[in-house]
Amino acid sequence: MRPSLDSLVFLTSNAGKAREASALLGRSIEARALEIPEIQSLDFAEVVTAKALAAVERLGIPVLVEDSGLVLPAWKGYPGPFTKYAVGAVGEAGFARLAWAWGDPRAEAVSTLALAWPGAGSEEVVVAEGRVAGSLAAESRGANGFGWDVIFFPEGETRTFAEMSAEEKNGRSHRARAFAELVRMLAVPDRLNLG
Repeated sequence: MRPSLDSLVFLTSNAGKAREASALLGRSIEARALEIPEIQSLDFAEVVTAKALAAVERLGIPVLVEDSGLVLPAWKGYPGPFTKYAVGAVGEAGFARLAWAWGDPRAEAVSTLALAWPGAGSEEVVVAEGRVAGSLAAESRGANGFGWDVIFFPEGETRTFAEMSAEEKNGRSHRARAFAELVRMLAVPDRLNLG
């Protein structure tokens, strides 16, 4: 069965991600929280593929999952998919202070989406990724967005994502790029190998 963005559930317990997904797709998307075991890997695609397949097995419907995080070159790509835990341990400001103490606040924001459906194998899961280069602020700034938006500056910008309006952030974010790539991939059936 060919997946469609009209007939799937976006699995997230993060209301901010659900709002952004709806805004980026230009329509309301059903979001649902589901506890899924997450494999331990620094490879975003590996993490979202495993999560999507586990969710499809439990729910029996097409699903979209997302994982996002910060990749720090000075830390050889860490924390990547572990960002939620790294930031959760010390807070956004503490995480930024650690990067600054290391002497290199460069960071890349990454969003990786996986679309899976009943009967799909791991090689058929559609994976789309968006990346935005930038750096971390020395302290938390802004009140918009969610999570580490308060410490991430996109390259060439003097404001964090949290200092931008939702429309500004959605026009240039890692998540916007991932959703645009997913939509592009779904518009080209031959690339999906779905027959």
